[in-house]
Amino acid sequence: MVKVLYEDNHLLVVEKPVNILSQGDDTNDKDMVNLLKQYVKVKYNKPGNVFIGLVHRLDRPVGGAMVFAKTSKAASRLSEQVRNKTFKKTYRAVLNGSMKKDADTLKDFLYKNKKTNMVSVVNKDHKDAKNAELSYTTLGKKDKFSLVEVDLKTGRSHQIRVQFSSRRHPLFGDQRYGQNINKVGDQIALWSYKIEIDHPTTKEKMEFICEPPNEYPWNLFEV
Repeated sequence: MVKVLYEDNHLLVVEKPVNILSQGDDTNDKDMVNLLKQYVKVKYNKPGNVFIGLVHRLDRPVGGAMVFAKTSKAASRLSEQVRNKTFKKTYRAVLNGSMKKDADTLKDFLYKNKKTNMVSVVNKDHKDAKNAELSYTTLGKKDKFSLVEVDLKTGRSHQIRVQFSSRRHPLFGDQRYGQNINKVGDQIALWSYKIEIDHPTTKEKMEFICEPPNEYPWNLFEV
């Protein structure tokens, strides 16, 4: 069952469960677009095809707030906000260890190897390098972990995971960029916590918050 955070004629804002694809791929595993098409079809008894516009993506293991469009006009206007960076995304993440500074801005150049689907920090002169920037604030520290809130400035593939891992503080449970420190089977602690947009038709400023699950390691921290 999909947990709906907000819905009107143009928008559908939901909590994406962990380990569900944002959009279908050749694995034929469950994905959010098709789950939401089914949800709308059943709820409104709609015959034929239902439109659900994918505006942004979350990595498969990442859960939290996600915005979808219910009309092509809304999809186009929300995509424009993504492009001009008025579509704001804030994440929460649990890191192994703690950063030297409690708050900082990280700037890197990233390269994605399409064959291995791995992203790495590279020199700015690398021919396929893309700039990546985020700001973070530490919200708490407990045991060997810290909870950070991340304001994403650029939306690069695996960006948050790679930028922290490259500074030797990989995310809890990240098997790909922290395999030397994380236990196999642990769920990555990265969560889409808040999304801020302008409504595609009314232009009203909207904010959607989705709290991380009340389970380890999130429940180590009282925020």
